Amino acid sequence: MDFSKSSHSKKGIQPLSESVYVGLCKILGIQHQVAMRRDVVDIWNIVQNRSRTNNNEERLCSRSFGEGFRLQGSDKDIMIWPNHLVIWDLSHAHQYIINRCVPILADSSKSPPGFTLLWLPIPVAHDIVLSSCFTLNERFYISSSMYILNACSVVNPSSTIHGPCSRSVLQGFEFDNAHCFACDFWPPSALSWIDRCHSWPKSHVVRDIVRNRCHFVAIGHKLGNYEDDEWRISFSFAEQKLVYSMNHCQFLTYGLLKLFLNEVINFEQRDESKLLCSYHMKTAIFWVLQENKIPHWCPRNFLECFWVCFKLILNWVYEGVCPNFFIPENNMFLTKIHGEAQTMLFLRLYELYENGVACLLQSSSIRPYILNALYNPRSFICLDEKTRISEAEFDEELFQEIIFNEPLPPQ
Repeated sequence: MDFSKSSHSKKGIQPLSESVYVGLCKILGIQHQVAMRRDVVDIWNIVQNRSRTNNNEERLCSRSFGEGFRLQGSDKDIMIWPNHLVIWDLSHAHQYIINRCVPILADSSKSPPGFTLLWLPIPVAHDIVLSSCFTLNERFYISSSMYILNACSVVNPSSTIHGPCSRSVLQGFEFDNAHCFACDFWPPSALSWIDRCHSWPKSHVVRDIVRNRCHFVAIGHKLGNYEDDEWRISFSFAEQKLVYSMNHCQFLTYGLLKLFLNEVINFEQRDESKLLCSYHMKTAIFWVLQENKIPHWCPRNFLECFWVCFKLILNWVYEGVCPNFFIPENNMFLTKIHGEAQTMLFLRLYELYENGVACLLQSSSIRPYILNALYNPRSFICLDEKTRISEAEFDEELFQEIIFNEPLPPQ
């Protein structure tokens, strides 16, 4: 279905766009603030792993917090993986010293796109790994459901299982620990992504992503034959690099999509009723960027950028297909957005679409900036980021970031 509706003229929408852009800078941070947050997180990753060299595991602060967002109510997501690296072919095994690092083989032949089983060719591994194994066709496979259960009970007995993560509270802050495995090789099923990268991201970003690892998180496909035992291929590292490569207008558009999701689409919805999630918003802006649907990402086009992304999401819901950015064959709507639920969600989104960008008035965070531009059309909007935060305010946030990102004690 072609959603080409345009409910505004570009000339008339420019003051609104710039006003909302400035508002998002206040809510999500100016470019300098976001860069500082990412620097602190990157340092945390380095310090945390160097202090754990004898613990045979690595950690990575990922998702929204690692990307530079500091939205109210969001928690800190940390990926944790042991030194058992995953390979895609047994020919890769010679690159590892067996006595120091026992490889695990990814077997995706029995799983839906984006998922895999993990085979342990040699039954030598950490106790948590061995206690999570099951036998299939006389082979030892690592069960994702058993692994997350064992990891929770051993690493932090007070934590609770939340999807593929163990959720815990430390020093008053909530953390989601995703227990996973790492792989130094780019997934064969994601090779088409490399071929698609013509205009975005830039070639040096693609090289950096491909030569670094992907991960396998402990959750299976709901329609797979081995839901309790499969692992989902995770591109969290790649996604973080892609978000880092965005300009600030693109980053704020992503942030606006997240706010719109929380404050409008999912507002007053129970958790089990929320069909769209933040990852769908991220996927949408990735596709829009790669397909070069917007030639100029800048404050005067800010609402147009949002609108293009929103229309893509609306079209996905209409078709019932949300293609994973790295493995398009993986339809992320397949298990949740279909039938009556799909119809109801489409009608809700189409109602918002019919209102044009005025639908943003339903967002409590964005409404003041739209109204300000409407009631004061001749007011001057300053786009100079340096005037939006004082040096003292910046230093105060920097110290807060450092305190919050102190190395975690062993759990």
